[in-house]
Amino acid sequence: MMENLEFAGRRRAYILGGLIVFSLALLVIRLVDLQFLQYESFRSTAEKNSIRQQPKSPLRGNMYDRDGALIVENNPSYTLTITPFEFQWHTLPLLVRLFDVDTNLVRYRVTRAGINSFDPVKILPNLSFAQVSLLEENRTLLPGVGFLIESTRRYNLDARMAHLLGYTKEISPTLLRTLGEYYQPGDIVGFNGIEAYYEPILRGRKGYGYHTVNAMGRVVESFEHGRSDIPAREGADLFLSIDQQLQRYGEQIMRNRRGAIVAMDPRNGEVLAFVSAPDYDLNDLSGKISPEVWNGLIGNPAKPMYNRCSMAAYPPGSTFKMLVAVAALQEGIIDPDTKIHCPGSYPLAGKDFRCHGAHGNVGVVAALEYSCNVFFYKLIFKLGFANLQKYGALFHFGRPTGMDISNESAGIVPSEEYYNRRYGTRWNIGYLVNLGIGQGEVNTTPLQMAAYTAAIANGGTYYTPHAVRKVRDRFRNQTTDIPVKSEKLPISREAMSVIQRGMLRVVHGGGTGYAARVSGVRVAGKTGTAQNPPNPDHAWFVGYAPFEEPTIAVAVIVENGGFGGSTAAPIAAAMIRQYLYPQRREASSVRDSTEVAPAVEIPVVHPSHPVAD
Repeated sequence: MMENLEFAGRRRAYILGGLIVFSLALLVIRLVDLQFLQYESFRSTAEKNSIRQQPKSPLRGNMYDRDGALIVENNPSYTLTITPFEFQWHTLPLLVRLFDVDTNLVRYRVTRAGINSFDPVKILPNLSFAQVSLLEENRTLLPGVGFLIESTRRYNLDARMAHLLGYTKEISPTLLRTLGEYYQPGDIVGFNGIEAYYEPILRGRKGYGYHTVNAMGRVVESFEHGRSDIPAREGADLFLSIDQQLQRYGEQIMRNRRGAIVAMDPRNGEVLAFVSAPDYDLNDLSGKISPEVWNGLIGNPAKPMYNRCSMAAYPPGSTFKMLVAVAALQEGIIDPDTKIHCPGSYPLAGKDFRCHGAHGNVGVVAALEYSCNVFFYKLIFKLGFANLQKYGALFHFGRPTGMDISNESAGIVPSEEYYNRRYGTRWNIGYLVNLGIGQGEVNTTPLQMAAYTAAIANGGTYYTPHAVRKVRDRFRNQTTDIPVKSEKLPISREAMSVIQRGMLRVVHGGGTGYAARVSGVRVAGKTGTAQNPPNPDHAWFVGYAPFEEPTIAVAVIVENGGFGGSTAAPIAAAMIRQYLYPQRREASSVRDSTEVAPAVEIPVVHPSHPVAD
């Protein structure tokens, strides 16, 4: 009996001892696991909890004009921030009282921080120096409230260029969802124009500073004395093709008008001027925008925020006739000697489609010279929808030109499918007749018209319009040319030459473009008067010069301007003269943008020359 009791006692002792040894073994294994095997993982986690990351905004890239003048740079600015982990909600009334912040914005941004509550969120940009001082004075009363040093745009412009350059503003919730994880609420992004198109290049790359924090989440010191910081990388600089003096001159001409001027170099597609009128002052949109300024802009019935160069699409009127003519020549439907009779009108479906006069038997050169509508009424039926679409697409009508700005309309070149989709069976072939003279539902932008004119000017190469020539990477100190995009159009040199002769006759023969003449140089062009019922007609002119070796192609539209020959053609002549004669340009340049526009030398239209188009 006693032996059994001793045996049971020893057995329990062995079991207990075994359990103790087993427990100690588990403890040792766990310690080895924690101290050695998972050391790096736990160390990283601990560092994350004790190290705060603070983003550093890079300086946005600058912009220069074609002469190398700095036109867009940066001003330092201060942005109020809140670190959600530290912020104490009972201080919100004080924050509102001192800085007039939007309480809903504060609640939205602070509460959505989630796991990033140690990172500061941006609340109020463009603090004044007095506000920064006020924040420093009340720092102890506002835990978690601080500021970041960022930048805003500063403009050194002789011209406005608002629609070309675009502007910067705080990222919207929609853009925040679409632009990716790089951006955070409160970040600044390019909006419209070049600023938006080159956003990935201009914005640079954010940097980050690291700071150790105590158990209360307060910053103690720079982590590793800043050795782990990632410096921000400044954005690249852009060198533009824009001729600032020509741009300024065009803006002055278009003052108190609505419309657009686009001027290009037909040798390479560089945009020389990009005038949309009316426009606005970019300085008004740099930094904090006052509600009065913003409401004044968006409530203005003339719509100064609307980019008429590349977004507005108008019926091109008779400036579209070169497209119909060159398509018919290239397809062999007509040749330079083909005559079409013009009795003064074209009867169709019980309606007379009128011409500017009875031109008799006219060939294609004379039809362009006199802008004979009947010639093109008849020709468009021979050409047909398919060829109109084909050649329209070659010149990028009905599709964007691809210019390096963020906002561009495709315009419309109607097809049979277009009419079927829009009208079902309620249309007939008579709809085609108006397309021959650039009326009906064909719509083009001034930018498209300038690129089309440039392609005619150079004999058949379509250059994609572009406003940036070079990009300079400040980090690598490396400047790179932007590749010029071009397409050799499948149109014979002979066909283009016929069109060029017709356009020359428009200005220097008996045509409607007499007012586009420039002393000392031959100008080729075409007028257009686009009906716009019930409102007055739009005035068009497209042209280029010098005729022999073109260096400038220009498209002008004046909304409700009446006849193209009397309203748009003189403006085009003034732009060509301003560009080709630097000495006159120097004499006529005006440095102060508040001055009244200089008197533009507009030729007197000779009574014997028609201006009805």
